Amino acid sequence: MNQPIVFISGSKGGVGKSLTAMAVLDYLTTEHRYVRLLEADTTNPDVWKAYRRTVEGEVASLDEVEGWINLVNTCDANPFKAVVVNTPARNNDAVREHAAILLESLKELARPLITLWVINRQRDSLELLHNYMESVNTGVVHVIRNGYFGDQSKFELYQTSTMPETIQQQGGKTLFLPDLADRVTDELYSRRITLGEAAQQLKLGDRVELQRWRNHVREMMVQAGI
Repeated sequence: MNQPIVFISGSKGGVGKSLTAMAVLDYLTTEHRYVRLLEADTTNPDVWKAYRRTVEGEVASLDEVEGWINLVNTCDANPFKAVVVNTPARNNDAVREHAAILLESLKELARPLITLWVINRQRDSLELLHNYMESVNTGVVHVIRNGYFGDQSKFELYQTSTMPETIQQQGGKTLFLPDLADRVTDELYSRRITLGEAAQQLKLGDRVELQRWRNHVREMMVQAGI
């Protein structure tokens, strides 16, 4: 089996997709894995801007069929590289129309498809997830509750829905991404640096906070089988 295709999604803005994508890239590079980034958020390509010096990648739209064809061709040409796809808001429409191109290629690509679906505490996160899973009927979907919106007990709407059981039945897990101090995330985005660079360059207290968070992220990635 070749390296996975990791979709970071949520199909709405502000849920934490970019930071999750950075966490995935940081984990894979720290593990000395070969990685390629496809930054599909062409309006705000923050992840690509931070990682373009250290990770091979490109900014490419998945709004049109050509983008999905190029994604498949990229995966085919780089079988030993994990392909991380950071999707934009509104992505569910494109998934519904064009994702079959990728899904029908997975067997020949010999790659697992792993989706990390990032949610906040609002109902539309769950509705969008339901729509995504109707379109993507293969691979594994893990739900990530973003701790920026509160601790795990605050995600009551998700926990009391049928979604956790559905996710589990299909081989996925419900995960929790702990909050990272605002002052650290502000440094990441304002300076457009990687998590690894931040771990070397920030002030001591900020580095300790970042390392705490990275340790939790590592546990989460292991659970997700990435």
